[in-house]
Amino acid sequence: MKNVSIVILNWNGKHFLERFLPSIIKYSTDPDTEIIIADNGSTDDSVAFTQKKYPDIRIIKLDRNYGFAEGYNRAFEFIDSRYAVILNSDVEVTENWLQPMVRFLDDHPDAAACMPKLRWLDYPEQFEYAGAAGGFIDILGFPFCRGRVFQTLEKDNGQYDHITNIFWSSGACTVIRTEIYKKLGGFDNNFFAHMEEIDLCWRIKNSGYNIYCVPQSVIYHMGGGSLPKDNPHKTYLNYRNNYSLLLKNLPILYIISVFLFRFFLDIVQLIRFFFESKPKHAMAVCKAFFHFLFKIPACIAFRLKSKAHRKIHKEMYLGSIAWRYFVLKKLLTPYC
Repeated sequence: MKNVSIVILNWNGKHFLERFLPSIIKYSTDPDTEIIIADNGSTDDSVAFTQKKYPDIRIIKLDRNYGFAEGYNRAFEFIDSRYAVILNSDVEVTENWLQPMVRFLDDHPDAAACMPKLRWLDYPEQFEYAGAAGGFIDILGFPFCRGRVFQTLEKDNGQYDHITNIFWSSGACTVIRTEIYKKLGGFDNNFFAHMEEIDLCWRIKNSGYNIYCVPQSVIYHMGGGSLPKDNPHKTYLNYRNNYSLLLKNLPILYIISVFLFRFFLDIVQLIRFFFESKPKHAMAVCKAFFHFLFKIPACIAFRLKSKAHRKIHKEMYLGSIAWRYFVLKKLLTPYC
């Protein structure tokens, strides 16, 4: 049994493995750490490439593409290490990237998971969209990060170099206690991809654990490797899954008011997509809403089954990040 398993979910990503595996291998030499490729039914030769080039890497072969959420859940069935690293295939790690996070979890039993500081591979001085220096969420379900609010990315000038209790840890790189991941059922398979890490982190918070950003660890993330930001399907998944995580995890007294405000804001965004000549994105929002309606029974069943204590956590911003950003023109991360 290893102490740490670095789990990279791969789907037709030979080009990423060729580019990014060398840094992961170079800077993950602890004999108590293993590297695992969980292959999501790839049809390219990424598995053959890995087996030939890196025969010591363990490969978990899945029979088809289960998406990010279920792909990781199925991979975790074969993992028994103390900690697991959920790591995107388009990540370049740096020297000493893993040890500070593992030491932090060793020293803080209240912490279920932690993440490093994410910089953008193409613009190394900037934070990266998918997690920056730790994720937060507003009361309406809009996620943001220290160092990233909507499309505005800050330069990393050391302003977030202190360890912080955050709301969600990035799916690009998270170190999590394997036992807790399995205890909470891992990611929600119904999400397929996008927002599943926020949903899991919210359930972690509701279960009484904390999540941290440990900025002494630094990685560089390319982003958009599997699904580019301008793809309407990404818009669809983000909206559909965001509705589900709100219904699953909000305290019951907040559900009606939050959804009324959200639907109003999303109608405004839908109209904005049309004015921006993005009809496919507008249709994606409509599609997400109607598909969410079919998921309401499953979300309610989850609430009835779960015994977690749902509350408003101190890492939630009680205002509207959209109002703050688009109307008040405040581009920096609000105090959380």
